[in-house]
Amino acid sequence: MSATVIEPTRPRLQRSQLAVPASNPAFFEKAARSRADVIFLDLEDAVAPSEKVQARKNAMEALNDIDWGDKTLQVRVNGLDTEYMYRDVIDLVEGCPRLDMLLLPKIGVASDVYAVDLLVTQVELAKKRTKKIGFDLLIETALGMANVEAIAASSSRIEALSFGVGDFAASTRARSTSIGGTIPEYGVLSGSPSDKARSFYLADVWQYAQSRVLVACRAYGLRPVDGPYGDYSDPAGFNAAARRAAALGYEGKWAIHPSQVDLANNVFSPDGQEIAMASRIMDAMTVAQREGRGAVSLDGKLIDIASIKMAESLLNKAAQLRAHS
Repeated sequence: MSATVIEPTRPRLQRSQLAVPASNPAFFEKAARSRADVIFLDLEDAVAPSEKVQARKNAMEALNDIDWGDKTLQVRVNGLDTEYMYRDVIDLVEGCPRLDMLLLPKIGVASDVYAVDLLVTQVELAKKRTKKIGFDLLIETALGMANVEAIAASSSRIEALSFGVGDFAASTRARSTSIGGTIPEYGVLSGSPSDKARSFYLADVWQYAQSRVLVACRAYGLRPVDGPYGDYSDPAGFNAAARRAAALGYEGKWAIHPSQVDLANNVFSPDGQEIAMASRIMDAMTVAQREGRGAVSLDGKLIDIASIKMAESLLNKAAQLRAHS
């Protein structure tokens, strides 16, 4: 273990993160009644320039007037390179006590985060706001990915990094027009050129980027969240993408349609079988430690201190879900 210890951010459930365009107030009440852990009202990509100012007003009214229960509430503000961002931040932080987090798009370098942090801090001080605003940062450009480790360490407000696959694909000029999922041409052939029959195996084009965001999050105590899957008419595709992210260690995934919320909640919640196995590992290691052993065999497999850490992670998540229920 390194002598450098990074404390994890405050725990929140972020299994499902439902996107709601702030230009369409008709969706707000339905979102509030959904089973999403996190709601973000979107002022950025989902809102036309002519509607930006009204969308901000809609978001503020919704944050202040609607009963959101115990959901985590975010607003995705406009980018630092726009004329709207500074007013988004000031008005929301000044006027919305219920706001929990800001979702910051297209973060490219650590100083982007510093700029917004400074602005938020000034507003909090001026308004004597006691609830500290958290940040969820979107890593969705080649520049952001190249600097993701420095970005992850840039502010104590950061709680999560979200991987924005659509804009990342555009930034890297990937040959795709879909958001998330697979690219049919990205794969490998089996065998050698002399083989008569060769099979094509699809590969995951986003794994490197997802893995890099994940490692930056875990290194600096943040929650990794996978971004959108654009085809909301394809629940099987969403489920497969979510399971890949969960297998890597992600804590949740965006939902761009209410039908994706329950899918995400299910994938990113440990099931009964996983919880039972984690409990057995903890019991077996307790016995081993009493006997002065650092490792033990369980069901023909070696388990040791690392096994305890993995089991504890699952059991902590299960406890968090029970408390939430």
